[in-house]
Amino acid sequence: MDGIQKFETIKGKSIPFYLLVFVLTVLALIGILATYLLAKEGLYLTGMTTRVPWGLQIILAVFYVGLSAGSLVISSLYAIFGKIEYKPFARVTVFLSFLFLVAALLSIMSDWGRPLKIFEPFYHFNPVSMFSINPFLYITYMIICIFYLLALFTEKEKLVKIIAPVAVIWAIGVHSGTGAIFGFSPRELYCSPLLPPSFIAAALSSGTGFMVIMILILFGWTKRPLNNELVVRLGRLLAIFIMIVLYFIFVENTYRYYLTQSREAARYFLFCGSHSLIFWGGLIVLGSIIPAIILFSKKAKSIPWIVFSSALVVFGVLCERYIIVIPGQTHPPDLFPNMKIVSFLVEEGITTYSIGFYEVLQALGVVGIIGLIFVLGLRVLKFLPTDAKGD
Repeated sequence: MDGIQKFETIKGKSIPFYLLVFVLTVLALIGILATYLLAKEGLYLTGMTTRVPWGLQIILAVFYVGLSAGSLVISSLYAIFGKIEYKPFARVTVFLSFLFLVAALLSIMSDWGRPLKIFEPFYHFNPVSMFSINPFLYITYMIICIFYLLALFTEKEKLVKIIAPVAVIWAIGVHSGTGAIFGFSPRELYCSPLLPPSFIAAALSSGTGFMVIMILILFGWTKRPLNNELVVRLGRLLAIFIMIVLYFIFVENTYRYYLTQSREAARYFLFCGSHSLIFWGGLIVLGSIIPAIILFSKKAKSIPWIVFSSALVVFGVLCERYIIVIPGQTHPPDLFPNMKIVSFLVEEGITTYSIGFYEVLQALGVVGIIGLIFVLGLRVLKFLPTDAKGD
């Protein structure tokens, strides 16, 4: 490939296309209606409680931020590392990176109960609060993605090579900031300086896995030629990311279990409650070990097996986001070490959380809104190449 790549819009005149737009529109409207009802009636309709104020929307928000940061991996292969064969994927990966951050912000807004309060963090900035810092990281990152896309669309190679590193560095900052919300919190199952880099590692694996699936869907759906070797190489890269994720998980939980003061919390995290099943079954076995075995074996050259492994990795990281957000709330915090609490206004001991019906509707609504923007974007703007034959 000589670096000259033609891009075009999708035709978008088929019945399946119109049906997809209709389904996404319905999902978007359902999510908007659910959010309106929760704002009107109250968050008691969800599965959240006083002890568990972060539910499904926060889990998905963290998941989307990771997908946003991880999606830039493929564009950086071209823009930073000079792998010209990955140029056909650059535009769509940056577009998805932007949309995933929008999805994260929509999820956070729907979780608030009062979505119109979106501008409050900007009115009351606190430089020592990660809750206050992160909105600025998110908005700035979205602006960078827009300029990144403009540089890609105008084929300004020098500008692309300047903006791409900035976008990647800022993506690392965005996800580090998200991880710091939990890692800098003084609670046994949150507090960890390893959480920000662990978040980044999981973002790289989930973002790469998702983009492998999305590239194959887009090129298959629009009948564009695709060099399978490009996907095989991404599969090898994904295998490395999986091992990095496992390393961080091992070190973090070994350290937590090693310390006497956090051993009880570590035992609860690893072996008690339904979340432990999600940890061992969803994240470790299905989301890490099985795809790692596949991607380090001869099956790593098989596209169906790569897709299967990628799907497992994405599912595993979603499980990882769940076990980061929820157990830290359901486990009782040690608010006053070495002191006895004689009176407490909220429920003591271990509590539970179940995903509510309205939360699911909100989540589907976010998928509908982002999916609709993505599909219409492909229809209006030239995001997809005529082919990706590689070198």
